[in-house]
Amino acid sequence: MSSDVGFRSERGPVLASLMVTTGLVAIDATVLATAVPTIVGELGGFAQFPWLFSVYLLAQAVTVPIYAKLSDLFGRKPIILIGIGLFLLGSILCGVAWSMPALIAFRVLQGLGAGAVQPMSITILGDIYSVAERARVQGYVASVWAVSSVVGPTLGGLFAQFDAWRWVFFVNIPLCLVAGWMLVRHFHEKVERHSHRIDFAGAALLAASMTLLILAVLEGGQAWAWDSWQSVASFAVGGALLVAFVLVERRASEPILPLWVFTRPLLLTTTLAGLGVGALLIGLTSYVPTYLEGSLGVVPLVAGAALAALTLGWPLSASFSGRFYLRLGFRTTALIGSAVSLVGTALLAGFATSPSVAVVTIASFVIGLGMGLLATATLIAAQSSVEWNERGVVTGTNLFARSIGSAVGVAVFGAIANSVFGDAVEPAPEAIVAGSAAVFLGVLIVMAATFVAVLAMPKTPVQPAPTAEPAEA
Repeated sequence: MSSDVGFRSERGPVLASLMVTTGLVAIDATVLATAVPTIVGELGGFAQFPWLFSVYLLAQAVTVPIYAKLSDLFGRKPIILIGIGLFLLGSILCGVAWSMPALIAFRVLQGLGAGAVQPMSITILGDIYSVAERARVQGYVASVWAVSSVVGPTLGGLFAQFDAWRWVFFVNIPLCLVAGWMLVRHFHEKVERHSHRIDFAGAALLAASMTLLILAVLEGGQAWAWDSWQSVASFAVGGALLVAFVLVERRASEPILPLWVFTRPLLLTTTLAGLGVGALLIGLTSYVPTYLEGSLGVVPLVAGAALAALTLGWPLSASFSGRFYLRLGFRTTALIGSAVSLVGTALLAGFATSPSVAVVTIASFVIGLGMGLLATATLIAAQSSVEWNERGVVTGTNLFARSIGSAVGVAVFGAIANSVFGDAVEPAPEAIVAGSAAVFLGVLIVMAATFVAVLAMPKTPVQPAPTAEPAEA
C-alpha cells in the first residue's frame, strides 16, 4: 500500500454499508421492468420507456473510469459519498416525476450516482481487506447482486400492483441515508493531500465518446436502423472523439484513464476477461427467460427460477475462490473457472434445440460456478498488482470492461436473434428455439474467447499480505 494512505475503519459496518449501496444500484437496474405498465399508464410516453433503462446503464457505465481515477487522487470516501448523494437526489426526483421525459432525465442522475457507488465499493473492499480475505467479501457482494436480480422485479411488481410505483424510488431514501451515515462514521482514510492537475479534457472526451459509442450500440437496430444517419453519426463522432481522447491522454500529466492499463499484460488480459464476462451475462439474462417461455410456454416465475441458478452458483464459488487462488494462483483459478463455464455454455448450446427447464437450470448453475471463480480471480489479481494510488483506476477499468461487454453483447446477440425471429411481433416457438440456439452458440464462442484471454494471463505470485487496517472494533 502506498505510504501516503492509512485506514482506521471498522470493517464490519463499512462492509454492511457497501452491501446496502450495492444492493440499491443493482435493484434499480431491474426494478422498473415489472412496473413499466403502471408508470406508462400514469405518465404516458410508451414509446420512450426503454430509455428508462438505457440512460441509467449508460450514465453508470461512462462515469465509472472517471470516478475511479478521482478516487486515486482524492480518496474513496468523498467519491462514494458523492455517488450516494447523487443517487439519493435522483431517487427523490424520480419519485416526484411529472412526465416520462422528466423521469428519464432523473434516471440519468441516478445513473451518475451508481457510476461512483459500484467501483468505489469494490475498491474500498480491496483497500481494507487482505488478498486472502477479499474472495470471501467479494462473495458477499456477489450474493447482493444475486438477491437483487430476484428482488428487483418482484419489488417493482409489488408496488405496481398497489398503484404505488413512486415508492420504487422513495424506498431508496432511508437506505441511502443509513449507508451514507455508516460510511461517514465508520470509514476513515487518511489521504495525504497533494496538488493535482485534473484531466478535465480527458474526462470530457472519454464521457462524450463512450456515450455516443455505447448509445449507438444499444440503440442500433432498435430505436434506429444500423445504416441510419443517427447510427452512422454516433459511431463516426464517437470514434473521432475516442481518437482525440487517446491523443490527450498521451500528453496528460495525470490522465483520467492511463494508457498503461492496456499495456501491462496482466491488466490487459483481465480487462479482456471482463469484456467476456459482461457479454456472457447479458446474453444469458436476456434470452434464457424468452427461450423457456416461448418454447415450452412456462410461466415467467419458472423461467426466472432457471436463470436464478446462475446467480446462486456465482456467489457460492466466489466465496471459496480465495482457497483456490491462494494455493493455485490467480491464473490457474481463473482457468478453472473459465473451463467450468465453458462446459456450462456447451451444455446450454448443445441441448438448445431440445428445450428443457432442467437442462437450462443445471447449465446456468454450472456457468455461475465458473463465473464466480473467473470474475473474482481476475479482478483481485488486477487489484493486487498495483498500489493504492492505482487501485481505483484498475478496478474501474475492469468494471468498465464488463459494461462495454454487455453493451456490445446486447447488439451482437440481438442481431443474431432478430436474423432468425424476423419481423414477427410474436415469433413461433420453432423460431424462438432456433434464434435462442443461435444466441447460445454465440455465448459459447464468447466463453471460448474468454478462456483464451485467461490462458494468456501471466502467472502472478499471490502474496497474502496482512489486512490494510486494524480489525473492526
